Amino acid sequence: MSQQPSVILATASYDHAIKFWEAKSGRCYRTIQYPDSQVNRLEITPDKRHLAAAGNPHIRLFDINSNSPQPVRSFDSHTNNVMAVGFQCDGNWMYSGSEDGTVKIWDLRAPGGCQREYESRAAVNTVVLHPNQTELISGDQNGNIRVWDLTANSCSCELVPEVDTAVRSLTVMWDGSLVVAANNHGTCYVWRLLRGNQTMTNFEPLHKLQAHNGYILKCLLSPEYLATASSDHTVKIWNVDGFTLEKTLVINAGCGTAFSQLMAPILLQLHLTRLPGCGPWQVEKK
Repeated sequence: MSQQPSVILATASYDHAIKFWEAKSGRCYRTIQYPDSQVNRLEITPDKRHLAAAGNPHIRLFDINSNSPQPVRSFDSHTNNVMAVGFQCDGNWMYSGSEDGTVKIWDLRAPGGCQREYESRAAVNTVVLHPNQTELISGDQNGNIRVWDLTANSCSCELVPEVDTAVRSLTVMWDGSLVVAANNHGTCYVWRLLRGNQTMTNFEPLHKLQAHNGYILKCLLSPEYLATASSDHTVKIWNVDGFTLEKTLVINAGCGTAFSQLMAPILLQLHLTRLPGCGPWQVEKK
């Protein structure tokens, strides 16, 4: 296979295919057929060697640098749609969240299956790993946000910003100082994370944003911005200094977002650069 590009852009959908794109030209250079189910979520390992695809009810791990269409590993302990997947910073383990109401941890260094399982008691829509690498934060269909302490192996904090309003997306600032939750009513809740004894256990409310007229599909923080994407056909950029609205981007169809947390502030409308129906935006400070 040709040399791996510096930027890896992968997309997947209900068409049962995973596609890899050249970010600058918009050319699709590889397609992996995924006949088992739709793909709900993609995540690339920190070393850029593997791609995790979350489906129903499994997770498949593919070699990015191989031409083989077959996964190198499969993870099959979930019993319903897998809605969240991600990796520990060193790539030693993977986490996932599912509509079966569980959050799971998988040891990638061992051939076995699920290492740990946490019961959320409702369909899990989103899971993020705190930068301290010792806590997972999950959001579920009943509106619960839970912090899972991996050291204590228990739930250390639980809150409900809106009763019976599904939490669709969570994002944590790179330094662990802020967390944002987005829900089905188009609302974003912003908290400062308070730490005691080097652990994050308390949420201090900072802002409540009525960000969109439709349900929010994705929210994501960078050091300077919060990006939100909604079923109302808009993507909005908020300055994290006061969470004031910087820009509204109107599109012709619902979308998700990808947002670089540490590099240049580029907002991507699900696909990047000249892909069908999509286009790139450069977001600049006023």
